[in-house]
Amino acid sequence: MQNGTYIKHMAFAVRDANAALKTYQDLLGVGQDAEVKDYPKSRNRVALFYVGDVEYQLCQSLDEGGRFDAWIKQRGYEGLHHICYAVPDINAALAEAQARGATLRECSACKVKGSHPHPEGWVAFLDQEAGGIELELMQVYTPEQLEAYKAVKGI
Repeated sequence: MQNGTYIKHMAFAVRDANAALKTYQDLLGVGQDAEVKDYPKSRNRVALFYVGDVEYQLCQSLDEGGRFDAWIKQRGYEGLHHICYAVPDINAALAEAQARGATLRECSACKVKGSHPHPEGWVAFLDQEAGGIELELMQVYTPEQLEAYKAVKGI
C-alpha cells in the first residue's frame, strides 16, 4: 500500500446506533461529542465520533435488509463492518490492489464500481474482505476540492 496511507474511519454494523453510542459513552467515556446523522440516500443512521485520530462510525440500516442489517443477519452478530484506508492517490492505489488480485465492488449507495466522488473524497470498495471486514479506499479531498464538490452538489 502507498506511503501516506492511514485509517480514515472504521464502520461498525449495529442494530441501534443510539444504543451502541450510549455503550461507548457509558463504559469507555468516548463519543461524548458524537453526532448522530440520518443519511436518506443510503438509508442509514450513523453515530460519528473519534477515538484518537480515527473516526468511528456506528452504522444502523433504517430499513430491514439494508446494507448493515443484511450484514448483521448474514453473520448473526454486530461488529466491525469495514475499514476505510485514506490513500494519497486512489487511482494508483486501485491499480496496485488490482495488480495484486483485487477486484472492485459496486458501491451499494451509488451503484458505481471503482473510484467515485463521495462527500469526503473519492472512494472505491474492494470485493475481497480481510477477516470478514470489507475494505474501502478513499482519497480525501483537499480543501479546494471539497469546496468544488459542495458547489456542484449545492451544499
